[in-house]
Formats: sequence, C-alpha cells, structure tokens
Amino acid sequence: MRSIEVVPYDPHWRVLFEREARELVEIFGEEVVAIHHVGSTAIPNISAKPIVDVLVEVRCIESIDDFHPEMIERGYLPKGEFGIRGRRFFVKGDEEQRSHHIHVFETGNPEFERHLAFRDYLIAHPEEAEAYSRLKEELARKFPHDIEGYIAGKDTFIKEIERKALVWKKRR
Repeated sequence: MRSIEVVPYDPHWRVLFEREARELVEIFGEEVVAIHHVGSTAIPNISAKPIVDVLVEVRCIESIDDFHPEMIERGYLPKGEFGIRGRRFFVKGDEEQRSHHIHVFETGNPEFERHLAFRDYLIAHPEEAEAYSRLKEELARKFPHDIEGYIAGKDTFIKEIERKALVWKKRR
C-alpha cells in the first residue's frame, strides 16, 4: 500500500528534474522536442509529494513505445496511456517507491499545454499556489493510504485552476 506523503518545498527537486531530463534525452534522442518540469515540485514554496513530474514533448508518440526496453533497463515502469489518450506514462521506481513521473505527449496535444498553463499560473499566482499547498497537506493527513481519495479531494480545485490558467494564458 502506497503512503501519501506531502512534504515542504525542496529546491533540490529542480536538480532531480535536470538530471532526469538529461537521461531522457539520452534515451529518446531525436524524438525529443522539449522537456519541462511540471507538477507541484516545479512550483516554488509549495508542499508536494516528493515525486518529480517531467513533461516530454516528442515528434511521434507511437515511436516512444520502441524505447520500452531501454526505459525498463534504466528503472522505469511503462504504464501506457494510463488514463490520458495520446500520452505515454512512465514511473521511475516501482508501485511503492517512485521518484519521477514521466508524461510524454506528441507536439500539439492539448494536454501538454494544460500542464504548462497550470504550472505557470500557480507560479504567477502564489496565493492560489499556497491554497493548493494547504489542500494537499490536509488531504495527505485525511487519506494517508488512499491515493484515490487524495486525488478525488484535489479534483475540483485542480479543474478550477486549470480553467483559470487556460484563460490567463490566452490573455498573455
């Protein structure tokens, strides 16, 4: 059973992202268009689960399936689309202990822009980032071993921030 742990912001998460980005470029090579640090560990000063989210933009999503053997060899678990059409999702580590989530999308997939807008909006709006931080801390206390409950508890807040973030991004 996976424990939900939400910890204070750690500036070392940026270093972990950069190291992971270099490794993913080694693996995917010419397929990589861009790599971004996303999720809560990319937002300064907010609490997060200590799992670094990496967003990879690639030329052709289907080609990523060819890299499964090397991904597995380097400690990643391929999870397929994992609930989001057009994505390839990898966990670094195992079901209990993971250090990174790798989200791979083809150029032009709207999910890619959604992740970036969410991150950028919360960085630009620290008061909303702080509210998100408090919510995650509360949910981790309430659902210490129930990832579905934890995720469901964030759902309304995330959808509202995503809506605001996409409007905000279009205005910029």
